[in-house]
Amino acid sequence: MKSNLIFIGMPAVGKSTVGIVVAKRLGKGFIDSDLLIQEQEGKLLREIIAEVGDDGFLKIENQVNRDIKAENAVISPGGSVVYCEEAMKHFKEIGIVVYLHASYQTIKRRIRNPQKRGVVLKDGQTLKDLYDERKVLFEKYADVTISEEGCQIEETIENVLNVIEDYSQNKA
Repeated sequence: MKSNLIFIGMPAVGKSTVGIVVAKRLGKGFIDSDLLIQEQEGKLLREIIAEVGDDGFLKIENQVNRDIKAENAVISPGGSVVYCEEAMKHFKEIGIVVYLHASYQTIKRRIRNPQKRGVVLKDGQTLKDLYDERKVLFEKYADVTISEEGCQIEETIENVLNVIEDYSQNKA
């Protein structure tokens, strides 16, 4: 049985917030891979992106996530990790990939200002374009999907715990 849970989803979907609580409730460790990237590079994410650009950042993000050695942990990577094929292959091998899904309207309401949130948009790309582009990848990699629509954070956490328990029993 895979002992790790990996949360994927758009920025502001609650990967870290839900992840920390789920880790506590299940007695697992918690890894925020954006913090690992900052630690490795000695800079904030926005500084790294400003220095090496989007493609350079994705190379670093791929390497850091691909190299995570974890057991019995909840891992919360950045939303762009789904562009990192090696990292996602690694995550599929070491854990259950949980897609925290929220509608575009919910994400837009939570993010408000994509630049301040550190959401990288290509020239001319809207938040909606990014949402549509990533949604396909989240669905491709997800072992389980948790819908956050109409849920408070506590409900999302309970839904995750219930789905993981069911998933684990069915895979046992």
